[in-house]
Amino acid sequence: MERRRKALKLMDRMIVEDFCAMGCSRTVRGGKRWEEVKHIAHGARNSTISLAKHRLLEDFQVDLPQILVVKYAEIDDSDTLQRQREIHGKFQGCPQIIRCYGDECTTGDKGRIIYNVLFEHASGGNLADLIKTSGGGLPEFDVKAFTKSILLGLDYIHKKGYAHLDIKPKNILLVPDSTKKRKRGASASTGFDAKIADFWIAKSSKQILAELQWEDRWCLEGTPRYMSPEVVAEHKKGPACDIWALGCVVVEMLCGQPAFSCKPGESLKDFLDRIGFGGESPRIPVGISREAQDFLKRCFVRNSKSRWNASWLLSHPFLKEDIPDAESPKKVRR
Repeated sequence: MERRRKALKLMDRMIVEDFCAMGCSRTVRGGKRWEEVKHIAHGARNSTISLAKHRLLEDFQVDLPQILVVKYAEIDDSDTLQRQREIHGKFQGCPQIIRCYGDECTTGDKGRIIYNVLFEHASGGNLADLIKTSGGGLPEFDVKAFTKSILLGLDYIHKKGYAHLDIKPKNILLVPDSTKKRKRGASASTGFDAKIADFWIAKSSKQILAELQWEDRWCLEGTPRYMSPEVVAEHKKGPACDIWALGCVVVEMLCGQPAFSCKPGESLKDFLDRIGFGGESPRIPVGISREAQDFLKRCFVRNSKSRWNASWLLSHPFLKEDIPDAESPKKVRR
């Protein structure tokens, strides 16, 4: 375990050194405890995402890791980012949710005030990328482990009175876990923990009830292919929506393809109508275990009141740990 911990620390240092070696012509940003290393991507709602390193790598009294991720926006455009930081702060006690290290303001070009939020770095990328490179789906053993982690995070969020409302592979980040030992026959992905991120549209039960009182605020939020029937048909949001979306994520992990997608020539409106009013549920993949099939059936109950919640699903036989088969997994058919 100690060797793995040292290896992960060395890997983090190498990532920082590699990015620094690339060089960058623009001015390097930084805060009181961190220094920007590389721009990663443009985030949602006028935000930007960058990789950063700690300024004081040898100071063991600091509360930041060696490398981290900074999301930032100009102060005038940072309302959504500030709201995300506020919501994220309510879930810091859960290890299955990406960790937030706080926020601060810095001065940018031309004296502009920049609002920054510091997050845990997920060196394993996101679940969407892992599925894309899997070549047809992940081994069921890995799917179980990731599903359990996501459910533990959702159970914590729901018991706090919130719903995430945008569960999808891209919003599930993979963080190395130094305490995990790879079992015989397990794939490399079992060395990572799945953690929930991106609370852009998360809402409390009070906020959801308040929105229902204003018809002009009835709008679809989230990603269409992971939306539950009640979201489309009734504009009804809540924890049950996250469970339907989780089922879609599990299908995607198992077979490498979305549970729901537009048919050739189908418009987005027709696609949404099929989800909300067509009575259609995602097809259960062929070739998976009976436990996995039953688990998905519990997620894809169209009546949200009868859909299993996170606590019930955590006790489902599908999530029972077992020893992975050393042979390559069979291909899953849809």
